[in-house]
Amino acid sequence: MIFSMPKINVATDNSPIALRAHEHSHCVDDLLNTAEVYCKKAGLRFTPIRRKVLEILAQEHRAIGAYTILERLREDGFGSQPPLAYRALEFLTKHGLAHKVERLNAFISCTHPTKEHSPAFLICRTCSSVAETTLDAAKTSLGGIARAAKFRMEELIMESEGICSSCSKGTT
Repeated sequence: MIFSMPKINVATDNSPIALRAHEHSHCVDDLLNTAEVYCKKAGLRFTPIRRKVLEILAQEHRAIGAYTILERLREDGFGSQPPLAYRALEFLTKHGLAHKVERLNAFISCTHPTKEHSPAFLICRTCSSVAETTLDAAKTSLGGIARAAKFRMEELIMESEGICSSCSKGTT
């Protein structure tokens, strides 16, 4: 179930936030505040460990593996048992606050937690940055194919690998 949450402060253009200049400190603060409000409205427990895992994910525009998250949790005094990280990640992904990037077997904070969406990830194979944008599943070619086959698409996640603009500078 998706609840209406306060809008996160992002730029108005359609490019993924990780691929444009922005005040990164707002990413972390806005997402944590949004998560707190969401959990309170939904009657969910936003425990210190869940908050810390979301904070770790939001600090970078890269997908982070569970063991890297576990190391950071241990450094911050939260313990080092793998179920600790996996349970927090399961909660965050279940409630739309984070996503799993299958291609990397890693996790990233959601940049659109205030609305239902089909995420698309742009993964730079040079610097490993990951940018999330959204798809309109109904307007994709796959959406047309699904309609023609009378297939009801419930979820669409796209992952694309390439080179970001920062890494491609000077390679033209």
